[in-house]
Amino acid sequence: MRIAARAAAAALTAALVATGTSAVAADAPQPSLGSSADQPSAAPAAATANPHFWLYAVNSAGTAYAYGPNGKGGLTAREWQGQGWTGVSAMMQVDHQNDGDSDGLWFREDNGNMGYLKFDGSAVKIGYGWNIYSKIISPGQIGGAAGGDMLAVDTKGDLYVYLGYGDGTVTNRIKAGYGWNIYSAIAGNGDLNGDGKNDVVARDKSGVLWLYKGTGNQKAPFAKRTKIGSGWNTYDRLVSPGDINEDGKTDLIARKGGELYLYTGTGNAAAPYKAKKLVGTSGWNGYKFLF
Repeated sequence: MRIAARAAAAALTAALVATGTSAVAADAPQPSLGSSADQPSAAPAAATANPHFWLYAVNSAGTAYAYGPNGKGGLTAREWQGQGWTGVSAMMQVDHQNDGDSDGLWFREDNGNMGYLKFDGSAVKIGYGWNIYSKIISPGQIGGAAGGDMLAVDTKGDLYVYLGYGDGTVTNRIKAGYGWNIYSAIAGNGDLNGDGKNDVVARDKSGVLWLYKGTGNQKAPFAKRTKIGSGWNTYDRLVSPGDINEDGKTDLIARKGGELYLYTGTGNAAAPYKAKKLVGTSGWNGYKFLF
């Protein structure tokens, strides 16, 4: 059933502005983001529901758009979803209900403050000092609880897990690995091998793509890596919105200049993606963020 896009009136709270941590000046338009249209309701499931987020894109002017599945293996035309997203250095959707739908997003401001914005709500500060991290992603639930979690890699290459409480706030960090500074990109949002645990892929600096299968253990969230491809350094951005083509399997999106490619999931850990499909022919390099 079609659900109309909701225009979120999402102003940063007075507390954020007062402490000088807002992403924009107090007298400027405040950042907003609406929940995407046509996000289907996931059927109840005992295990983690594979996310099926729309793809969000934000340009350098801070305007946000959303793209959804068109029913033909591609993406719909973009829909305006918000504005004011300047002064931020990371953005990611999160599912708190374990139902496959995104509920809001985490965002890092240029000054290192971490915020959370619930769709149709107000942004709140949930942490500070996050500019020590070179990469931050939200791969869904990896630590055992229903709320979405975060992974962060610091400049030394140490990997940390932040478990989500389900309301936008997170636990103290848990060290979960080291040596992750060999990777130029990390992506993931769902289960790639059908075992009910969320996985991630990581691209090393030579262009090799590796699969890290989830374990469900917050202190050791991933099994030993396995090689799944090479030549991936042709892309300047890798992102997973989960199941974007609505076939029940987690997919990957890759950007090469102005072009956008979709790698549909197979559910097979040995070869988790089918051959690439061109889903955007031009203009995609105009976006600062894809998430």
